Amino acid sequence: MDGHRDSRRRAWCVALVLRHAPQHITADLIGRLDPETRDHLCRDERLPATAVTLLVRDGTDRDRHFVARNPYVRGCPLPGLPGPDRYAARRTPQALLPLLRAELGRDPADGPLSGEELIGLLRRHGTHHPRVPLDILALPHTADPELPASEHLRRPLPPGSVEALLMRARPSRETVRTLLTTTGAAPYGRAWHRPFVRAVRMGLLTPAELVAHTAPAHRALLLCRPTGTRGLRWNLSERAEIRAAATRALEPLGDDPRLWAELLRQAPSFPGALTALAHGVANGVLPGPQPGPPADGLAEAVRALAPAVLEPTGGAERELALTSLAVPMETVDEDIRWVRDCLDRGLLTGTDVIRHKLPACWALDEDHWLGEVDHPDRYDRPEAVLAARAEAARLFALALGGDPDAWWEAARTLPDFAGTLPHLLLRVADGDSLSERP
Repeated sequence: MDGHRDSRRRAWCVALVLRHAPQHITADLIGRLDPETRDHLCRDERLPATAVTLLVRDGTDRDRHFVARNPYVRGCPLPGLPGPDRYAARRTPQALLPLLRAELGRDPADGPLSGEELIGLLRRHGTHHPRVPLDILALPHTADPELPASEHLRRPLPPGSVEALLMRARPSRETVRTLLTTTGAAPYGRAWHRPFVRAVRMGLLTPAELVAHTAPAHRALLLCRPTGTRGLRWNLSERAEIRAAATRALEPLGDDPRLWAELLRQAPSFPGALTALAHGVANGVLPGPQPGPPADGLAEAVRALAPAVLEPTGGAERELALTSLAVPMETVDEDIRWVRDCLDRGLLTGTDVIRHKLPACWALDEDHWLGEVDHPDRYDRPEAVLAARAEAARLFALALGGDPDAWWEAARTLPDFAGTLPHLLLRVADGDSLSERP
């Protein structure tokens, strides 16, 4: 029983570390786990989207079995999880076939759709949702499977049709990247982000791959913002991962405000991916930007990703709040109420919690300072969560870099370490990761 409990606790801590790990580190750490811990990891509620994709895409049948039964994993096309079957189960609208007959000039039942007819219907439908495009793709057609991707590259299809292609065809990674390229697309609609969210939810791309291959670059920046309040959208954990991936892509800019200002100036007209934009800005090799207004929300997205030094004020009250992070209250509920009150009054930020709360595993798990939630979107202090995740990712990257052995040592040490996260990372970086448990 103790071994089972230890494996479950170890999986919990590994999941917390994986939230902040680059993709190659995530793959390495998953590969080092013993079978029992790996099983618990697949069922852990803190399992990040990158780990889900790697387990579904590159893992074993046993991994997929447990991920499919994890109620906190949403959207993967596995048994028991929502996906295209939900759309396939509903009835085709009665008005659709007469509409298609009018648009085609013939009855779709008279013969398979040609490639030209299929693309024409996909272009006319799917402005917001994939429901009608899914019905269109279900009709008999003779189109080459690669035709929609090549037509999208020539002139982008509407987002609902792209989403339907992702759901119906299960395309290769290269085709997914093509379908998510939107250079020359029409102005943004409210559903433009849906194919990107769907690609991550289905395990087709990890957040890092999405940021690396999304073009034009300013769309990758806009994906770091909230994607609406209804319908398919990022949950809070996914948004934190997208922001972390974008931050890694923008590392060449450092903390130079002039480079960040140049990024905002160049981003609206830059046709390539975000990594290329960041290197071009850092090396000063980009031509002058094309004239035109930036996309709505782009300045806000860049400000959220740029390094900022913003220390809250509060004098003695703030010092007391920081001290309380190291000396928890008598009960967990009382401790949570105190931290939430300090966040509301501006005495603490999510960054402070990551730096000062102990033990480190509690600081990394928001349930221990904001209270438990039953859904990844239900934290009522989202900015504190995003700030905490960003600071944790920064500290991990600063202390451990890209060394898989150091990340593994941090994950192994975390369950029993009694100090703060910076203290843990310092000891791992110095080669001394002995537990501080009394």
